[in-house]
Amino acid sequence: MSFYIGHEAPKLWRRICAETTTEINLLAENWKYILGGLIFQYIHGLGARGVHYLHRPGPTLQDTGYFLLPELGSDNAYISETVFTTIFLSFVLWTSHPFIFKTKKIYTVLIWCRVLAFLVACQFLRMLTFYSTQLPGPNYHCREGSKLATLPRPDSVLEVLLLNFPRGLLYGCGDLIFSSHMIFSLVFVRTYQKYGMLRFIKQCAWIAVIAQSFLIVASRKHYTVDVVVAWYTVNLVVFFVDKKLPELPDRTSAASLLPVSKDNKTKEENHKLLNGNTDPEDWRPRTQINGMIMEDGNAVHVEAAMNGV
Repeated sequence: MSFYIGHEAPKLWRRICAETTTEINLLAENWKYILGGLIFQYIHGLGARGVHYLHRPGPTLQDTGYFLLPELGSDNAYISETVFTTIFLSFVLWTSHPFIFKTKKIYTVLIWCRVLAFLVACQFLRMLTFYSTQLPGPNYHCREGSKLATLPRPDSVLEVLLLNFPRGLLYGCGDLIFSSHMIFSLVFVRTYQKYGMLRFIKQCAWIAVIAQSFLIVASRKHYTVDVVVAWYTVNLVVFFVDKKLPELPDRTSAASLLPVSKDNKTKEENHKLLNGNTDPEDWRPRTQINGMIMEDGNAVHVEAAMNGV
């Protein structure tokens, strides 16, 4: 699939068309990986929903983080979710930035193939751990006396498969070790650390993840062990999986990924346009006559080297 980009089109629109064509071609080659990663997101949600049926409320376990951090309370639990949402949306916007900005190192489809591979590996390990041992949930809706702490026996398989979306995902219990929020946040931040270009944003991202770690414990959504295990497990998984995956192509030399066009020059122009090296509108025919560079029949520059002058 190709979009033909005219010279008279605005620069931003031409860049979006060029990026879209390239990403569609990449998606056609890698759609199986994207689809597999998305399907596993549903499987992970199904696993978290299933362990809720096994959850039995009980006294909150002794936790060092609970002694050190003051409890935010149910009314302020949204703070940690706000930080997580900010990290999540910021990463999604960053992976879409090649369509708008000239400076970029990544292809959106390829970066999400990589991210989904990290998420699948981490979530598979997470499901193994929380099905191995069910701990009494520390969250307010998981404690003794709450109607949501234990799910009644499902009336049908469909009730389980639909996950009671979105309430079933927001008010789950039993899927504790290790934190899913930390999985997403650490995978996103580590990915930007490697492929992002702004040092200030990298520093802010790590600060946000550290703050989220404390907020998750302070809001009593997880035990401290859930956060601690997430920190070393996710980083180790990303480190080893990343070594097994092929390195992302360098945009500045990946001309074969660019869209095919009507004339001979447009593909090279699109290559420049995609990578922000120059503006195609500055490409005008120039000829050289008697040491003078001519542009549209007019002399614009003279370089003379006469007798060493």
